[in-house]
Amino acid sequence: MEKQAVETARRWLADQGVSQVRDGWVSDEKRDVLLTANQVAHSWAGDVFAEDLDAADQLRLAFGLLDLLDDYWVTCEIRFANEDAEGPLPADVLWDGYRQRLEADRDVEAVTYSLWVDWFEDHTTSATAFAEVLGNDIDRVVAERSEVLLRRARRVLECSGPVRWTLKEPTYRTAVRLPALHPALFQAFRASFHDVYGDLEPAAALGLLDKLDLPAGTQHLAELRHVLAAGHKNHYRSPGAWDDAVRSCS
Repeated sequence: MEKQAVETARRWLADQGVSQVRDGWVSDEKRDVLLTANQVAHSWAGDVFAEDLDAADQLRLAFGLLDLLDDYWVTCEIRFANEDAEGPLPADVLWDGYRQRLEADRDVEAVTYSLWVDWFEDHTTSATAFAEVLGNDIDRVVAERSEVLLRRARRVLECSGPVRWTLKEPTYRTAVRLPALHPALFQAFRASFHDVYGDLEPAAALGLLDKLDLPAGTQHLAELRHVLAAGHKNHYRSPGAWDDAVRSCS
């Protein structure tokens, strides 16, 4: 399905006069000017949502363009279209598109960055976004333990720092039951403390952190335990706490 989506997006770009060459992209208007994927995304991705297609097919085309260009800006155009006057986009297609890419066996930094800085940092969307990409089926992830589901779970956990603690704690508690997710959970706790918009409850987070089976000498584990035991919620609300922990644990 992903390969087909890529080829559909490639044909659509060709219809716009844009084609891929060895070192980048070119447009028919300026064949001598080499374009980056980011420039193509900024110039053409938004036009997908002006196509004479229903919203679901527009969105599928946008995801194909994301796969082809691997550029974060395509996710921005998806978000803009979801929020504009003709939105929202079909939720089933939107979140299925995110889940599929989070499960893909390739780098998906544009997708995880989009979740982190757009969907998760915004408290008007974080509850739905987190539930759709992991919270709703964490029990299935733990029960089935397939590599595809684990890959998605790891990626979501690692960028879930900004999600409100009350929303993500039940998912974290379920994920603790599966040792394969413990390293990702550790990164989730670190992000929840260090991110500008990170959120956690120190006592509850420490209780879960202590259940993780992590390698001896895991970097920053002692410091994280130290700040949580002291009741600190966030690096930026307690700016000296981490440095104190580093000194105490060295």
